[in-house]
Amino acid sequence: MGGELPDGFTAGSKKQRRRRRRRKKKVTAEQIVASKYVHEWVFGCGASSSSDSENPSPPSPDRRVVFELHSHSNFSDGFYSPAALVERAHANGVKVLALTDHDTMAGIPEAIETAHKFNMKIIPGVEISTVYSPGDELEGEEPLHILAYYGSCGPVMHGEMEGLLANIRDGRYLRAQKMLVKLGELKMPLKLEDVVSKAGIGVAPGRVHVARAMVEAGYVDNLKQAFSKYLYDGGPAYAKGSEPEADYVVRLICRTGGIATLAHPWALKNPAFVIKSLKAAGLHAVEVYRSDGKLAGFSDLADKYGLLKLGGSDYHGRKANNESDLGCVHLPVLDAFKFLKLALPIWRNVTSKILGNFVENPSTADLRRIMGSNGLHLGLTNEEERQLAELEITKLELSSKFPSAIG
Repeated sequence: MGGELPDGFTAGSKKQRRRRRRRKKKVTAEQIVASKYVHEWVFGCGASSSSDSENPSPPSPDRRVVFELHSHSNFSDGFYSPAALVERAHANGVKVLALTDHDTMAGIPEAIETAHKFNMKIIPGVEISTVYSPGDELEGEEPLHILAYYGSCGPVMHGEMEGLLANIRDGRYLRAQKMLVKLGELKMPLKLEDVVSKAGIGVAPGRVHVARAMVEAGYVDNLKQAFSKYLYDGGPAYAKGSEPEADYVVRLICRTGGIATLAHPWALKNPAFVIKSLKAAGLHAVEVYRSDGKLAGFSDLADKYGLLKLGGSDYHGRKANNESDLGCVHLPVLDAFKFLKLALPIWRNVTSKILGNFVENPSTADLRRIMGSNGLHLGLTNEEERQLAELEITKLELSSKFPSAIG
């Protein structure tokens, strides 16, 4: 999600960015350690990205491992299937892909299955629609999105998170109806079935599906025009659904073992106030990096409140000339390292809890969620080989008890 930046939030001029790229930076010891850690997680314990398996070279901090932490499939408002999205990401050199569809994680299994063919890692994610209510200090509430990143097994309290997401998705149908009423008042009548058909079977309609119906009806020339004139936040055809409060969602993500990240803060009216408030609720990170570079103002806010600095393309596959492609956002190795150092212990703790819950109350559905189609994929570093062995033993024991569940 792009847009104009608030005053004081700059990405630097093109000339400055070119000068920075040309300037050769000295590699620090911290970068070397970070690069080794990231490479080991991405490529496996003791693995190297070198093609020489007998004499692998140590990972170089200059050799970029591409993380894509913000993407959408046709399970929400993207245009590609999860499989096609993974294939495109692979073609673009992405090694770690987070699928972050709006208010659903239904596309994750397909993404994981496809990623196995390319030796890619999938981070199960979701972009949750919320509203932020500032109370008495500022006027009015505004919509904002919170990204949640999970380990291979997903949320520890899966039912609670899925209940929240289902409620938001149900609200999208009501929201679409409200938008159509407003469009009718603007002399642009549309039928709900036209919008739902654009979303596809089982997919809750979003603004992009309304926009596509508007284009097809000839009311606007393209999706950009539909959003810029009618469907933008607070626009003449904009409507709210049943979005929960942002601070509640952040707390739920934390309780369910996710990493809570504020998405595209540059779209907010008062990002500094929102970031401060959500940090108190448990926010872990904020998007700082975009295809046009690091946004200095948001980087400073992340430093001020002790938040991770992340970013992604927010790719939808709309084939627009100005859309950032998968893998185009550079996440520095130090930021990838800090993300993994925070996330991996949380995710492994979630896996342990899910396994423990399964032992107490075994079910085929939970076993499928735990093991997936190709077993556990926890990406343990070499300091945790003992834990990996213990989990493999557990996997074998579960497989022998429930062979039909993993086919």
